[in-house]
Amino acid sequence: MPATNKQKIINDPVYGFITIPDALVFDVIEHPWFQRLRRIKQLGLTDYTYPSAQHTRFQHALGAMHLMGQAVVVLRAKGIDITDDEAQGANLAILLHDIGHGPFSHTLEQTIVRDLDHEDLSKLFIAGLNRQFGNGLSLAYAIYNGTYSKKFLHQLVSSQLDMDRLDYLARDSFFTGVAEGVISYDRIIKMLTVVNDELVVEGKGIYSIEKFLISRRLMYWQVYLHKTVIAADLLLVNLLRRAKFLGEKGVPLFATPPFDSFLRNNPSKHDFETDPQWLERFALLDDFDVFTSVKVWAGHADPILSDLCRNMVNRSLSRVEMQTQPFDPDYVEQIRRETISLYNLSPEDAGYYFTCDKVENKAYNPRHERIMIKGRSNDLTDISEASEQLNNAVMPTTVSKYVLCYPKEVQ
Repeated sequence: MPATNKQKIINDPVYGFITIPDALVFDVIEHPWFQRLRRIKQLGLTDYTYPSAQHTRFQHALGAMHLMGQAVVVLRAKGIDITDDEAQGANLAILLHDIGHGPFSHTLEQTIVRDLDHEDLSKLFIAGLNRQFGNGLSLAYAIYNGTYSKKFLHQLVSSQLDMDRLDYLARDSFFTGVAEGVISYDRIIKMLTVVNDELVVEGKGIYSIEKFLISRRLMYWQVYLHKTVIAADLLLVNLLRRAKFLGEKGVPLFATPPFDSFLRNNPSKHDFETDPQWLERFALLDDFDVFTSVKVWAGHADPILSDLCRNMVNRSLSRVEMQTQPFDPDYVEQIRRETISLYNLSPEDAGYYFTCDKVENKAYNPRHERIMIKGRSNDLTDISEASEQLNNAVMPTTVSKYVLCYPKEVQ
């Protein structure tokens, strides 16, 4: 039995009370690598648009674990065999699914570490924790990687309808105040079952799944890909690009020791896999390292870095135009030339102030993995075919919008 001082409950604004299920989960939560997630905002710079979006990866991880516990209870009640060890492994896998996120979450992915995404880093962190806890996370690691024999346990961690997505939609809509993102996460979980080792949804839960997919699509346009969020994200990415450019050239830059390591070096995936010190350095990075540096760099001698950092600190964001068709090349070139002239930039430096890009929104991708609806005769049908409400031709389709970002002073 776990020690009584490890049987904690946590008061969560979305779900009420969250219970830590056992001593090992408690010890993992207490580990410094996991505690770092308290200092990484779930939605990066989204609070520049929605000021209350201050919640963290730590809160999201606990919420996803809570939903995993509910899903295990529901599936067991329906006769699905899940042992206590498997339940613990699933709890740990979902708890640690985002432990590889760096400062400002998705915003700086591939910026601080260029050839590793947060999922690669999560695998390295989980493997490291497994060694530290005497192989106590081996099952969790297998479930996370999808190598465990019961496929549906991995689907609860990573799929079109996993506990990660259920929590981030519920949590992000709560903290942004965007009602379009509200989903029936509790009903969705109660409608889950397993057929031939595949996680599926009972037929009477189809309307909740329809709402889930529509809410996800709306949250992308209204929150995650909001044009002001895009402007803030691009500003942070560009100023970090400038800082790395200067750092790799040996220009003096204020930075915390771990942050300085990444500014002046470009470690590869191989470096992380062969030298444990790189993972240790990354484990010391969080939002505070980056933003403290940004505040100091606002007074740096490099005019581009200092200007970008002042804009970030003071929320002086660029204009963003978004449309469904590519921008006229002549118009793009005109904006680029005016930006160069306005800031007296070289053509090579124009990219710090001017961006022409494309963003995509795909709420449901059956080619990646399907959401299957179980009929009365136990037949399975893809949600895009089973739904009467969703437009089958549109819902699985990627919707692209073209983005043009440039200084507001450019007319």
